[in-house]
Amino acid sequence: MRKFTWIIVFLLLIAGAAWFFLRHQPDKLPGTASAGLTQNNQDNGRTPRRSGGPGGAGAPVGPVPVVAGSAQKQDVPIFLDGIGTVQAYNTVAVHPQVSGILVTVNFKEGQDVKTGDLLAQIDPRTYQSQLDQATARKATDQAQLNNAKDLLDRDTDLFKRGVLDHQTYDTQRFLVDQLDATVKGDQASIDNAQTLLDYARITAPIDGRCGIRQVDQGNYLTPGSTLVVITQLRPISVIFTLPQQNVSDVNQAFSQGQLQVIAVDGYQNKPLEQGALAVVDNQIDTSTGTFKLKANFDNPDLKLWPGQFVDARLHVTTQKDAVVVPASVVQRGPNGTFAYVITADKTAEVRAVKVGQIDSGKAIILDGLQAGEQVVVDGQYKLQPGGKVEIVTPRSVSGRQLAQNDQNSAVTDITGGNNAAPAGRSENSSSPAPDLRKNTQVPTGGSEHSHGNKGKYENSRRAGDHSREDDNRNANSGT
Repeated sequence: MRKFTWIIVFLLLIAGAAWFFLRHQPDKLPGTASAGLTQNNQDNGRTPRRSGGPGGAGAPVGPVPVVAGSAQKQDVPIFLDGIGTVQAYNTVAVHPQVSGILVTVNFKEGQDVKTGDLLAQIDPRTYQSQLDQATARKATDQAQLNNAKDLLDRDTDLFKRGVLDHQTYDTQRFLVDQLDATVKGDQASIDNAQTLLDYARITAPIDGRCGIRQVDQGNYLTPGSTLVVITQLRPISVIFTLPQQNVSDVNQAFSQGQLQVIAVDGYQNKPLEQGALAVVDNQIDTSTGTFKLKANFDNPDLKLWPGQFVDARLHVTTQKDAVVVPASVVQRGPNGTFAYVITADKTAEVRAVKVGQIDSGKAIILDGLQAGEQVVVDGQYKLQPGGKVEIVTPRSVSGRQLAQNDQNSAVTDITGGNNAAPAGRSENSSSPAPDLRKNTQVPTGGSEHSHGNKGKYENSRRAGDHSREDDNRNANSGT
């Protein structure tokens, strides 16, 4: 009896669970989920785009907004650029010339000094005593010389009167010469002792700036010791290199007069100092194929510092009446450099150009353009040969029109299927904004477009979920 009761209870629980499960299932007809999914897919793809067809991405349907400029004739300076290193105009390592104890240091590290300024003092007592000894020897020899000269004067008078023989007279005369030479030797000893005493005073050999002190007070110095290194910063030099192909041009220009050199900060790309070329090295480095040049700069504000890396710009010549365009006009393709020229009927013409120097945002056109021709400065990536253009101001292009076209191109890529090319990566990757909105029927605003795509994605996801639920329910019914 108890076993039968448990069976009834178990069956009731199963029936209640089945009723609860079926009660909470949505009522749908078979095939509804798949139909909804199909409808959403149709909604997502209701504006398919065919690459290259009329109205598609491959065919522009309106003028492309561009920034225009004109080729002009200008006198353009021609520079040769090289990488250089700043070097002090003079560098002196100060060594003592005598040995002794360093008793005083009279300079500060980083101090600017003049020639002859006292830097340090070595104990002078030894050298002072040597000077005193030499002075005393000279005094002794000088007294003997004076006495010998007096005797010679007497002997000369006696020799003339015939009282003194010839041999005695000659002996006295030679003694005077000997003592005179001794006095001169004593004077040389005094000069040497005085020089050694002066060397005990270490002075600045050049005008410059002291570096870090190498020896502290109280140490014993020898001629091999280094006290400090002094570098001359005003003026200062830059050693730089140029390719060997430029050596003839540089020598020819240098022979006609002084050449200007500009030192430029390679990191911030700003000029530091302006100087003049001093020397061209007399040989080419065979290992690198370059030759060295040296330029001097006044460096009044100490913008150049020894050991600093700079870019050196050597002004070689000035090209007269050169055809110049903004550097952004020059484009590069498989066949070389080219530019878009705006014709009289506002179409873009592709023109092959030969480019010379590109510097400071300007390009010299050697062949392919004439002065006065209109060229495309910005917006080339949307152009096609022979396409119509609309000339706009730089502000409207950068701030509104080109930015709007980029956004519309991105919208078309998202809604147009897999045949759409990424914006800005192909010449046929975009079309004007009005046609994009007409073909795709999507909002131009970025946030509205995102919400629209999000809603379509949610509809598709829900349809897929309902389809999976129907399959699960049918499977449960079958079991």
